[in-house]
Amino acid sequence: MGRAFEFRKGRKLKRWAAMSKAFTRIGKDIVMAVKEGGPDPNHNSRLRAVIQNAKAVNMPKDNIERAIKRASDKSQGDFKEVLFEGYGPHGIAILIETATDNNTRTVANIRSYFNKCNGSLGTSGSVEFMFDHTCNFCIDPEGQDPEELELEMIDFGAEEVFKDEDGLHIYAPFESFGAIQKELESREIEIRSSGFERIPQVTKQLSPEEVEEVEKLLEKIEEDDDVQNVFHSMEEPSEEE
Repeated sequence: MGRAFEFRKGRKLKRWAAMSKAFTRIGKDIVMAVKEGGPDPNHNSRLRAVIQNAKAVNMPKDNIERAIKRASDKSQGDFKEVLFEGYGPHGIAILIETATDNNTRTVANIRSYFNKCNGSLGTSGSVEFMFDHTCNFCIDPEGQDPEELELEMIDFGAEEVFKDEDGLHIYAPFESFGAIQKELESREIEIRSSGFERIPQVTKQLSPEEVEEVEKLLEKIEEDDDVQNVFHSMEEPSEEE
């Protein structure tokens, strides 16, 4: 298995946001998707992807429809996607994806988390180059051969295909998202969820005590309402540890 498989496995063993946090994150994704391409998912591929993700975390249909309706309202404020970069304790690189309607507030909050936890907020470009920006799809594995599908999807940018208990996963560079989404839809293959991740090119192993220090910072960041995703270069502890 490749880096995408190991990255996914590590992320899965760690914390996933509480359901309320997931709904908040997806609600913002819906607003940004509707503002960008309109409220009709049949003509808005980004919105289609967000709706799939909403269903994947069991977001009620009524909640999805209300979020789309609110996003279509011209009085609804817009969210700006802002990427923050920095270093946590022990030199761990951290990337933070946010969606904010008040950048001044978000900058102040993120900086305070780093300062309180012996980290440092960096400048644009200081950390991003250490991560590969990828897209991913989870599809229904029924009737699919992973090796055969990987060979077929290489033409559309796929780099890694693997199967686990959640389904069949396709990983590719960020810019291949549209091509793979279009091909899967043309084949009428069910897309259970999709998204984007930043996989560290190199990870760093820490002692249990050092891991705790980094975790303290990560938890503060993840609890912030403006934060959508957090990625880091710390090697995830094994299940035995």
